[in-house]
Amino acid sequence: MKRSYIYIMSNKNRTTLYIGVTSDLNRRIAEHSEGIGAKFTSKYNLTDLVYYEEFDDVRDAIAREKQLKNWKREWKMKLIKSFNPDLKDLKMDFQ
Repeated sequence: MKRSYIYIMSNKNRTTLYIGVTSDLNRRIAEHSEGIGAKFTSKYNLTDLVYYEEFDDVRDAIAREKQLKNWKREWKMKLIKSFNPDLKDLKMDFQ
């Protein structure tokens, strides 16, 4: 099976979050940075990758995305900080 990812994008001030699923995280990050794709991400300038998880099965990634989308913001921020304590932009990890 093809690797899949769930990822969380944010804006510079970390006030808005977007959760998505992709099989090509590099391409998807570039699309968000260029304002291509989800209108929500371009509207709120969500260009920074702050969190991601990798999956062997896309069905698991989709299930995780749905789970995270139902979480409270506080829980999402705790998850992000456990992985990325400084809330830095992680997209350079994929370029």
